Amino acid sequence: MKPVTIRYQKIILSAIFTTAMDDQVTFIHPCRGVRTPPVVRKPLEIITPEQFDDVYHALPEGTFRLLAETEIESGLRWGELSELRVKDLNLRTRILTVSRTVVELNPKFHPEGRHFLVKEYPKDKEYRRFKLSTQITEKLQAHISSADLTRDDLLFQMPPQDKPRARITEIPDPATLGRTEPNEKGRTYNHGTLSAYTAGRCRCDYCRGAFTLYRAARRAKGKDDPRPRRVRETDGHIPNDWFRRRIWYPALAAAGLNSRPTMRDLRHAHASWLLNGGADLQVVKERLGHTSIATTERYLHTLPDADETALEALAKTRNRSTTR
Repeated sequence: MKPVTIRYQKIILSAIFTTAMDDQVTFIHPCRGVRTPPVVRKPLEIITPEQFDDVYHALPEGTFRLLAETEIESGLRWGELSELRVKDLNLRTRILTVSRTVVELNPKFHPEGRHFLVKEYPKDKEYRRFKLSTQITEKLQAHISSADLTRDDLLFQMPPQDKPRARITEIPDPATLGRTEPNEKGRTYNHGTLSAYTAGRCRCDYCRGAFTLYRAARRAKGKDDPRPRRVRETDGHIPNDWFRRRIWYPALAAAGLNSRPTMRDLRHAHASWLLNGGADLQVVKERLGHTSIATTERYLHTLPDADETALEALAKTRNRSTTR
C-alpha cells in the first residue's frame, strides 16, 4: 500500500484502540510507538479571489451563491456550515457561534435510523465564536427575511425535490444540433442521438432527451418497468455529495478553471487570504478552530503573489549598487 494509505489506516486503528483503552476493554495499545513510512506533504493550491469570483457567478443565484460566499468568509467545515441555524448568528454584533456539526450516516448506524446526526460540540469539544463582515451579514439577514426563517431553522436548506425536471418530448433533427466533444477514442457524434449519450457520454439536454424518449418507448411496449423517480432522503440538511455533483461541479465546469477545488479548499482559501492580508496568526487559528498553530502556519505564503514583497525587497537590495 502507499504510505498515505498506511497512515490513514493506522489513524483509524489507533482511534479504535484508544477508545478501547478508555473503556478499559484492553490495556495494550498496539499502535503506540509504531512508525509508518513518511508521507510527503503536497503544497496547498489555494484558489485565488479571481478564480472564486468566476465560480461564484457560475453558481445558481440565491441560496447556493450565499452558501459559497459564507464559506469563503467564515472558513467553516462542511458539517458546521450545513448545520448553521438562524440562532447561531447575532445580526447586531455580527458574531457567529459554531456549537454543532452534522454528520451524514448510513441509517443502520444512526440511533434513530436517519441519515443526518447532529452532534453538539464539534471538533476540539468547544464552541467557536468569531465576527463576520458587514456585507455577508447583511446578505444573510436579507436571506432570513425573504425565506421567512425562524430561530431554529437551518440557514441553508435542501431545495424541494417534489417538482419533476422538465422533459424534452421532441428532438430536433440531430444534423442541426452539432457534434459532441471527442471521446477517449477521438470520435464525435451528433447531439440528440443515443450514440452521443452512450458512446459520446454527452449529457446535454438533447442527448438526455433522446435517451429518455428511447426508454419511454420501451416502457410503452412493455419491455421495461418504470423506475420510480429517485428522491434524496434528507431532513433539510444539504447532502455533501449531492451538492458536489448537482451544484458545485457544474459551476466549476462553467467557470473553466484548470483545477478542481472543493468546498474544503474554500476553507483553506479563507485562512490563506486572511494571512496574506496581514491577519494575526493566532486570530486565524481561533477562527478556524485549529488545535495547533502549526496547522495554521501551513497557510502562510500559499497564494501565487505571496512572495512578491520578499522579491521586491531582494531586488531593492541587489540593485542598490546600480543606483550609485
